[in-house]
Amino acid sequence: MNRKVQNIVWHESSITKQERRGLNKHHSFILWFTGLSASGKSSVANALARALHEQGKQAFVLDGDNIRHGLNKDLGFNEQNRKENIRRIGEVSKLLVESGQIVLTAFISPYREDRELVRALVSKDEFIEIYVKCSIEECERRDPKGLYKKARNQEIPHFTGISAPYEEPLNPEIVLDTEVLSIDECVSTLINALTKKGFI
Repeated sequence: MNRKVQNIVWHESSITKQERRGLNKHHSFILWFTGLSASGKSSVANALARALHEQGKQAFVLDGDNIRHGLNKDLGFNEQNRKENIRRIGEVSKLLVESGQIVLTAFISPYREDRELVRALVSKDEFIEIYVKCSIEECERRDPKGLYKKARNQEIPHFTGISAPYEEPLNPEIVLDTEVLSIDECVSTLINALTKKGFI
């Protein structure tokens, strides 16, 4: 075993997760938005965060691009780096759940195994997988950042949906078809689902 790991001892917090939830007056959990680039993950996550904030809920968005500006700026986009990207985000998300917050993560997270790894970090009632469903054709038509065009021109290697795989969720808790639903309709669907679960 690594000597550093041997000499590290978990230090319990003086404030429990339940106490933080009590102060916030809501459950804490991860809403894991997964889907292709341009499917609408960040747009829906941020719109939902705004709606939750206006209800007085503590919510924070972890966005794929934003995280790569800081915490994960040392990672590329090959399979190994993508896995490490999601592993780190999972650990950060777990900490935010412990702090009593609602965590909204907007990451392509193309591999089922990696999403399940994050699910396993927290309790059963602390992880909701949301598949932001949108066809590759529609995502490529939208292409707000011009990434699909660059990928087609082989300017971007390992691009999900073009030169790298995307494994659709097999049993997501929620599916949002953004080719059919508007952002407002997606937010309403999520608010209703969370209310029904008693999470908010």
